[in-house]
Amino acid sequence: MKKILPTLEIIEPSFGNSFTLTKYDGNENSKAHFWHYHPEIELVYVNGGAGKRQVGSHISYYTSGSVILIGSNLPHCGFTDEKTGNKKETVIHIKPDFLGTDFFGISEMKNIKHLFYRAKAGIVFIGETKKRLGNKIELIENQPPFERLLTLLSILNEMEEATEFKVLNAEGFSMQMQMQDNDKINTIFNYVKDNFQEQITLDEVAALVSMTVPSFCRYFKKITKKTFTKFVNEYRLVHASKLLAEKPISITEVCFESGFNNFSYFNKSFQEFTGKSASQYRKELRSVLE
Repeated sequence: MKKILPTLEIIEPSFGNSFTLTKYDGNENSKAHFWHYHPEIELVYVNGGAGKRQVGSHISYYTSGSVILIGSNLPHCGFTDEKTGNKKETVIHIKPDFLGTDFFGISEMKNIKHLFYRAKAGIVFIGETKKRLGNKIELIENQPPFERLLTLLSILNEMEEATEFKVLNAEGFSMQMQMQDNDKINTIFNYVKDNFQEQITLDEVAALVSMTVPSFCRYFKKITKKTFTKFVNEYRLVHASKLLAEKPISITEVCFESGFNNFSYFNKSFQEFTGKSASQYRKELRSVLE
């Protein structure tokens, strides 16, 4: 059975810059389907559109764009693809010590230092905060170097003081672990990503990482703060949300294309996960997207 590990992405700022900024028009970001990680903290603004968020063990579907802060070495997939419908995507990579270790020791930087710690679990910003941050992020591209830095520091400080946000992974979740553990959990994540439409048994996944089923279940719960069955079901339900928004197919087809083989169980799970029936979710989401 082939193991697929996350790609280590090497990121270097251009000459004269302490961080990198990359802008993509529409869905040009080719990393959307690849599970990757890097020591740099990543700030992403997806301007408009709707799509999947996969950060650590968190999976969700976003609408009307997204502002996300991803901590150092936290594995994630890209956030746009050919169906997202976003206008632009701006990605900023920041080394944890991009201003030097001593600089983060001064009292004025305590907010940003604390934000970088919180970002280990991934943070998404919502509401008016998302709009304000998005506008500031896009402003950076056309600024001279010193103003760029000041604007970035202002964005990071506002993120730490914001009240409109959600932490993506459970409290205590962190992918900064032993390399052996990092490889194991990402092998599991990739396997689910590639096979969620088929039946996935505990036996086959445990064998994938050379563990017994009881040991695997304890290990997965300890690392992700959720059971493996819950993780797979959430992955399938988020994919169902995506299909309901993007494909003109019946709800029965959505059920089976998302990896569920029981329509009643799918309906019950979807209602519990979103608080709405699949038909109500599709109706409300289409009105938002339109």
